[in-house]
Amino acid sequence: QAQLVESGGGLVQAGGSLRLSCAASGRPFSGYAMGWFRQAPGKERELTAAISWTSFTYYSDSVKGRFTIFRDYAKNTVYLQLNSLKPEDTAVYYCAAALGDALLTGPEHYNYWGQGTQVTVSS
Repeated sequence: QAQLVESGGGLVQAGGSLRLSCAASGRPFSGYAMGWFRQAPGKERELTAAISWTSFTYYSDSVKGRFTIFRDYAKNTVYLQLNSLKPEDTAVYYCAAALGDALLTGPEHYNYWGQGTQVTVSS
């Protein structure tokens, strides 16, 4: 059974950094684009960054220049480096996989989801 397992969340002060990991298992994810979404209480789930199978990337305006998405094909793992964190980055972060090489922003396009990891940024 296909699984995405996130790790790396935690509590950090504003201005700090975290690295989130998403390990894929149970099936090959070749040909899949990967995305990192986040959802804060009372808000909709939003895409922060995505990477295609051929390593094209997308970033939302709110994280551009601060977050970096990259993938290790050998380890079947996708990472999200979060720098210069702000309190408004506080949310549960979800890893997701979408079949195909397009960078799609809507969560409805993603076929597999992880369980989420909490990121809390204190001021």
